[in-house]
Amino acid sequence: MNEFFQKWELDPLKLPRHVGIIMDGNGRWATARRLPRVAGHKKGVERVNEITEFAVHCGLQALTLYAFSDENWRRPEEEVSALMSLLRWYLKAERNKILENNIRFRLIGDRGKLSSDILEMATKLEDDSSANTGLNLCIALSYGSRGEILRAVRRVLDKINAGELYPADVDEQSFEDHLDTAGLPGVDMVVRTSGEQRISNFLLWQSAYAEYFFENTPWPDFSESIFASLLKQYSNRERRFGRTPEQVRQSSVSSESKRKNSPTHLKSVKATHR
Repeated sequence: MNEFFQKWELDPLKLPRHVGIIMDGNGRWATARRLPRVAGHKKGVERVNEITEFAVHCGLQALTLYAFSDENWRRPEEEVSALMSLLRWYLKAERNKILENNIRFRLIGDRGKLSSDILEMATKLEDDSSANTGLNLCIALSYGSRGEILRAVRRVLDKINAGELYPADVDEQSFEDHLDTAGLPGVDMVVRTSGEQRISNFLLWQSAYAEYFFENTPWPDFSESIFASLLKQYSNRERRFGRTPEQVRQSSVSSESKRKNSPTHLKSVKATHR
């Protein structure tokens, strides 16, 4: 186990593969400090960078951040404009860091509502990072899970009508292949900041078996230590997937035995006792 995992007391074999975060509380954070709401969003962008870097060190396969919902277009025009400006800044400022850190960038949501320049920058970053093999960073923008599911249904129907797919061949996996998150593992862990306890139309299909964590801290104050604490809580939860507690424990014992006898673990033990 390397220094990073020792520092944060995390077991890399018990971490989630895919984490989704509903980044809530930017506006309230700013209001509580008598600042304009956009100040909270700016602070929130800083937190995105920190948590993304932490996820990279954790070795997560995917991190999906709920940046802007389909319903958020109803907010005051001034706030929406400020958010889009922040997004432009993020795509420009973080581009090199994303590429250098082997991150694969993905944008999920209703692209038809985005301005042409934002869509062009996001698509370019997707293309340029498509061969990267590290963290899949998904930014949910103009996103709503119901809309995503409807888009997937239409894609499936289009293929059926074109004779490329038979109705009898449509199963859960083939349907998932038409979602915005196609190719990514299911969501294991969902975090919502700022104390609200609702899903808000976020990754409904993908998070069917996810563990939920409702954190009181607003997103601008969400730190590495808080994230590490939630990850530790996740590793201690018993995920059954329809099995009995006894079956889960037997599976855990078998997995632990395989882990201890793996070449990677044995090499780590030898290094520790030198």
